[in-house]
Amino acid sequence: MRHQTIPAARDAQAIPGGLVTGADLLAGGLAAAGATHAFGIPGGEVLALVDALGRAGIRFELARHENAAGFMAEGLWHATGALPVLVTTLGPGVANAVNVVANAQQDHVPLVVVTGCVDQDLAESYTHQIFDHQAVLRPLVKASFRVAPGSEGLVVAKAIAIARRGRPGPVHIDLPIAVAEARTPRRAVPAIPSASSAIPADLQPAQALIAAAQRPLVIAGLDLVNQGGAAELDRFLTRAGAPLLTSYKAKGLVPEDDARVVGAIGLSPKADTIVRPLLEAADLIVLAGYDPVEMRQGWREPWPAGKPVIDIVAEPVQHGMHTSTLLLEGDVGTILTRLGDGLAPKAAWPDGEPAAVRRAFRAAFAAPEEWGPHAVFETLRRIAPAGVVATADSGAHRILLSQIWSCDGPRRLLQSSGLCTMGCALPLATGAALGSGRPTLCFVGDAGLDMVLGELATLRDLALPVVLVVLVDEALGLIALKQRQLGLARAGVDIGASDFAAVARAMGGHGVTIGDRDSLAREAAAAFRRDGFTLLACRIDAACYAGAF
Repeated sequence: MRHQTIPAARDAQAIPGGLVTGADLLAGGLAAAGATHAFGIPGGEVLALVDALGRAGIRFELARHENAAGFMAEGLWHATGALPVLVTTLGPGVANAVNVVANAQQDHVPLVVVTGCVDQDLAESYTHQIFDHQAVLRPLVKASFRVAPGSEGLVVAKAIAIARRGRPGPVHIDLPIAVAEARTPRRAVPAIPSASSAIPADLQPAQALIAAAQRPLVIAGLDLVNQGGAAELDRFLTRAGAPLLTSYKAKGLVPEDDARVVGAIGLSPKADTIVRPLLEAADLIVLAGYDPVEMRQGWREPWPAGKPVIDIVAEPVQHGMHTSTLLLEGDVGTILTRLGDGLAPKAAWPDGEPAAVRRAFRAAFAAPEEWGPHAVFETLRRIAPAGVVATADSGAHRILLSQIWSCDGPRRLLQSSGLCTMGCALPLATGAALGSGRPTLCFVGDAGLDMVLGELATLRDLALPVVLVVLVDEALGLIALKQRQLGLARAGVDIGASDFAAVARAMGGHGVTIGDRDSLAREAAAAFRRDGFTLLACRIDAACYAGAF
């Protein structure tokens, strides 16, 4: 595939006199921290940086919108672990990126956002496209820096350390033109100590609760995914004899065909109703990296008062969504390992409630015979290769998909779960496919695709094997459903019909419109063998979502 081999860094001697620019120092720090690509749209204020990124061996990838560029960086991070980097020019470039920065904050993505800006002396008297980037972004980032001469390496080292520490999140670096272009002797990048994988000194009270529990239940979340704790979770479940519920982002931490996995929770009232008896019956709940940022309002105080709850988090947040008996902060997987040490694997839940709930869960979301979104997801799950990464945009289809789609590993259903923003699925799939070189599956509604149609050109230019499945119902289906439930008049939710298959072909891909299972199975199988992108426009009736989740 194109763009899978990262070019060697260009010699810094390309700068006359053996000097480097301030942008070189910043780019070198990003490369040293594992950045392989940067995404964005260049403007005059970042041209020195884009040039320096190439010298550092970081490939700059052109998107069609800064919001999409940030999601591409996230998708690449999920696929390869490479530091996600977004580059924007000043003014409108920064403003366009606000959505994806907010998403990185809520979905815990260590996104490094580098914005070009004019020099301060010019900003005092020049107003064209000028506003305070730091003031706009500071509420959304873990830290914001403005680079001064001589601070380039230190700033980038501090920014990356902060982005990765505890719960990951975005950081912002404002880079003035004069600092980026100034020539200076090369300086070593400062070493910023990384955070240790600390665990609480006294785990005995938690160990005692686990040893005594006869009906323990584990709810796993995003912290455990980001800390790579799948193996530790698997061992703990075996030792504690506990069934597993996950948030949507934590699907696949234990493969979902494992009998211990009950299902995913958070946004579906139907799913929550099915699992509530487990919450009631459990004599201990262990929250393994669970973050309620993914959960709907029904998950405020979701278990009875007085229920023993051990809350294991990467970093405590005063959210007020639930209470716990014990709060343990640190590396979630390491803490689970220590809690399980000395426990002999045991059989719990003597009445078999978890297995019954698991069966009810799968029956509730089984596909009916008729054509509709259930049939689309079931067919694609059967046709898609093992290990495929799928992405989902926000909307009714995402909630249903997250209940139906079975993940065989972590980070294999990518979505915006904290911010729940539309327009994320296509760029997430683009970044994931760029990183893996493998076919990636993207589920998006027609309204969501309308928001990012220009990124089909990005897919074309990168020659990436993305299979787009568009749920075409000519409406904002989830909002229309809520209007109906509230007894409100239908307004502002209907969209016109677009020939997405024709658009895909015009943009250099393969496109086809589909209305039945057999056609979808045939076209999907061909799509996974095809170079470049394929768009499968699946026409459905939005009424199929009523009562589905």
